[in-house]
Amino acid sequence: MGKTVVIGGGAAGMMAAIFAARNGNQVELFEKNEKLGKKIYITGKGRCNLTNSCDMEELLDSVVTNKKFLYSSFYGFTNEETMEFFSEIGLKMKTERGNRVFPESDHSSDVIRVLGDELKRQGVQVHLNTKVQQIGTKDGAFACLYLADGTEVQADTCIIATGGNSYQTTGSTGDGYRFAKTLGHTVTSIRPALVPMETKESFVKDLQGLSLKNTAITILDGSKVLYEDFGEMLFTHYGVSGPMILSASSFVGKILEERPLRLRIDLKPALSFEQLDARLLRDFEENKNKQFKNALARLLPAKMIPVAVEQSRIHPEKKIHEITREERLAFAALLKGLELTITGLRDFNEAIITQGGVNVREINPATMESRLVKHVYFAGEVLDLDAVTGGFNLQIAWSTGNAAGSCASEE
Repeated sequence: MGKTVVIGGGAAGMMAAIFAARNGNQVELFEKNEKLGKKIYITGKGRCNLTNSCDMEELLDSVVTNKKFLYSSFYGFTNEETMEFFSEIGLKMKTERGNRVFPESDHSSDVIRVLGDELKRQGVQVHLNTKVQQIGTKDGAFACLYLADGTEVQADTCIIATGGNSYQTTGSTGDGYRFAKTLGHTVTSIRPALVPMETKESFVKDLQGLSLKNTAITILDGSKVLYEDFGEMLFTHYGVSGPMILSASSFVGKILEERPLRLRIDLKPALSFEQLDARLLRDFEENKNKQFKNALARLLPAKMIPVAVEQSRIHPEKKIHEITREERLAFAALLKGLELTITGLRDFNEAIITQGGVNVREINPATMESRLVKHVYFAGEVLDLDAVTGGFNLQIAWSTGNAAGSCASEE
């Protein structure tokens, strides 16, 4: 067999290198960081949500950008096969709510360790602290790599798995986009995705650190609903974060570049408006001689009470029995639809992934080979592919890495 070079020692790069080597190829992997899997290390808050054990339909539905492109690679290396692969190379796993799969130890370092061990077993030559400067071609095909120190590395095939532009401290600084452009590829506009959002209202500062579970959100552009979800969110000093917000960012980021959007938060999604009003009537009856600001402890988290009181425009010291029916109904409406103005996304340093990348129309979906330059393959986040949170983005890395590694080694 021939020689394959892999640029990037993240999830997709390690997977590609392993499968290229398993097919008998001589494989060299080049990573500019001092260690492999630097971004894997911080995923899932350091626990590494490595895939999702849902069915294939849900797996594909969780992809935000270019779902159809992933049919071949997802079916070629499924989430079930991903779990089998990790089990075979020595990783014990567990499945949590939402079908999210984690290492049993809760340590992302164990995922990196078993991949590193497998690279060694397969004889992959790993070059750390080694930056690739340029990709050389000849007659429309891959020829060699030029390293930053001037070294020329010749090989038969090349796999570009350099990651996106997010979490730049891990080395994701867009090198792959530069390589792609010099090879004649189109790179779509990139933006942060799975990223917190900024809001206009100053009261979010008072809610900083408050996490809301079992909450419903709706994001609106005028009267048009862009995104709806139920789950968990978090207030920060600049706006909102948490799982629901991160997923929403992937759907509304493009529009936010043009104009602000409205975020409506239903603080009591389990109750209809009528049920909530009945609940307020009961609570108000039990606390009829208390001041409004002191009568909401059973209804709202402590941090939320002053904000809700202020937004209701009911005087905080007004006695409960003095509150009018109109005021009570308006307060119920506020609890069913607390509104914030989203002004934009946080930047790439806080983004879990990058939206945008190498145009997938220029890539063969079955093999991950460039349609423009022979023997050049792409895998992972460098491509214009992204999904919501829950292990789906790493599954994209494993599946496309497997396809690129398996096919590059069959040249």
